Amino acid sequence: MDIVISTSSDKPIYQQMIDQISSQIIKGELASGAALPPIRTVAKELRISIITVKKAWEELERLGFIHSMVGRGCFVAELSRDVLEEKRSELMSRKMRKDIEYYKKLGLSQKEIIDSIRSLYNE
Repeated sequence: MDIVISTSSDKPIYQQMIDQISSQIIKGELASGAALPPIRTVAKELRISIITVKKAWEELERLGFIHSMVGRGCFVAELSRDVLEEKRSELMSRKMRKDIEYYKKLGLSQKEIIDSIRSLYNE
């Protein structure tokens, strides 16, 4: 598991962790059943609060990416390829809805948004 925290990001640290770990699970970089490091270990290594890591782990569990076992720790959930694809689609849709709403408030047309996405995607 590889987590890189950006202190200059507008995104909260716990959300950066959620995004990176869920992405690693979806791409198969973190295999089903793999143990996540203990919360205290991650907090110490990243030099962040235990509360921040706990919040990220709790949200990952709520989203169904991990599960916890009392006294044993947290593990990547056993997810089929179809479920991972569904989760990937859900995450993409949720993020795109927020972004599109923001762009609409800026007065951008659908064509401008799509053209910009195409241009940025092809960079």
